[in-house]
Amino acid sequence: MKKIIYRKLLLDCLTFFFLSLFGVSAIIWVFQAVNFLDIMIEDGRNYNVYFNYTLLNFPKIISRILPFALFFSFSYTFIKYETNNELIIFWNHGVNKINVVNFFFWISILIMLIQMMLLSIIVPKSQEIARTTLRSSSVDYFEGLIKPKKFNDTIKGLTIFAEDKNDNEEFKNIYIKKNNAKKGFQITFAKKGVFEFRGNKKILVLYDGQTLTQKGKNVTNFDFSKSDFGLANMDSHLTTYIKIQEQSTISLIKCMQYIFEIKNYNNITNCYKDNPRGAYKELIRRLISPFYLPVLILISLLLILTSKENIEYNKNKYSIFFIGFGIIILSESTLGYVTNNLIKNSLILILPIFLISIVYFIFVYKLKLFNKKI
Repeated sequence: MKKIIYRKLLLDCLTFFFLSLFGVSAIIWVFQAVNFLDIMIEDGRNYNVYFNYTLLNFPKIISRILPFALFFSFSYTFIKYETNNELIIFWNHGVNKINVVNFFFWISILIMLIQMMLLSIIVPKSQEIARTTLRSSSVDYFEGLIKPKKFNDTIKGLTIFAEDKNDNEEFKNIYIKKNNAKKGFQITFAKKGVFEFRGNKKILVLYDGQTLTQKGKNVTNFDFSKSDFGLANMDSHLTTYIKIQEQSTISLIKCMQYIFEIKNYNNITNCYKDNPRGAYKELIRRLISPFYLPVLILISLLLILTSKENIEYNKNKYSIFFIGFGIIILSESTLGYVTNNLIKNSLILILPIFLISIVYFIFVYKLKLFNKKI
């Protein structure tokens, strides 16, 4: 009987948790996907690059929403059970409150491990693949590069401007400046320009113009009635280096070994002995921050200590909500206090363990007093 009760309570908590987690994450993902349209429109990327990039950002959104969804879902479920007098039925069937606390504590450990795996493996890998997708993609949505009465310098070394665009998709009075690697430049003026397909490639065809080319001290110019301007093999102003958020956890651990001179690894990206704060912060985010999840579940379980008939119930309920959201803010804000000194970071490392111990002690203390009164 008790197993059925535990199973039902857990199922209700997890059902609401997953619904809220994926529901809110999907809404945020849609809004973020709208912002990512600039990748395709402003940067000249195609729809496949846009879709893959936005989809690969979904694990990161889930990892950020998970603490909020977890605390809200468990708190809401316990409040609903108390409001419907279902918790009283549990206690009348001999269910011990401390056993309920212990049961959900182990469930919270499992969720913590899942979040740790998400932050340590899935999110960094998806972010790295997303960035690689952009780096390796070509600029092939060329229409987005030319907007009337607006200078566009998305592509490195290239500035494009068009005065107007008519109903026939023809650009009027085009200005193009292209810088080359030999400290020279090429400026092209054309009265008209239009995009045309040549095989499977799209090129910009210019009509009635002039090109001015400067290489070193030499300057040449020529007039043309028609000229093809290819945009293939050009790079945009995307970040090409690997961010620390995209590095694998194994690489960060190797960085720690390098910093503490345990092993001598060469060429570890974003690993600096004189400034290890970034590596410390990222490892704490991945391996320490998930320990706040058991704290959040234990705090939500404080709701079972007070019956709705108690005049302090509503006050305790709102207090628990504020404490829970305060813990979520604390878990994020402590990352801002990470320093280059590992000893100074020790408080940040042990803080979630300390909070787990404090909240669990409250349960032990309160339930012992309750049993004595009985």
